[in-house]
Amino acid sequence: MSGPALRPSQRVGIVGFISPVSQAAGTVTSGWIDATTFHNFMAILKSGVLGAAATVDAKLQQATDNAGTGAKDVASKAITQLVKAINDNNQVTIDLKQEDLDFNNGFKWFRLSVTVGAAASLVDATILGFDPRYGFATDNDAATVVQNA
Repeated sequence: MSGPALRPSQRVGIVGFISPVSQAAGTVTSGWIDATTFHNFMAILKSGVLGAAATVDAKLQQATDNAGTGAKDVASKAITQLVKAINDNNQVTIDLKQEDLDFNNGFKWFRLSVTVGAAASLVDATILGFDPRYGFATDNDAATVVQNA
């Protein structure tokens, strides 16, 4: 279901996130997202001010259930590393189609994993679902979405 008569929130859903955080060196992840609810997805990572000599890496991972069973990286779904010297206050996207996942072996769940290296850095991310399989996109929003005005 799509078309210009629909509101944007009926066509695109917020399906996952990493809340804004000053992330210490280490990894933060979104929750696991069911890839069968939409045809296409886009993860948007936003960096704020990065710490001294900091790096930021991000990738999509896949699993066979929402507990992360058998977790492995999704091939070719990682960003080029962000670095303090040139990437304060930047944004990057990672596109995902269902066929990018190992569906034949039961991998229908995915998440975004963000790793900060060297020093605490400001990061946040939003994962959007496009082209819902059934109904409106808002029917599949994350439970944390409290309003579509």
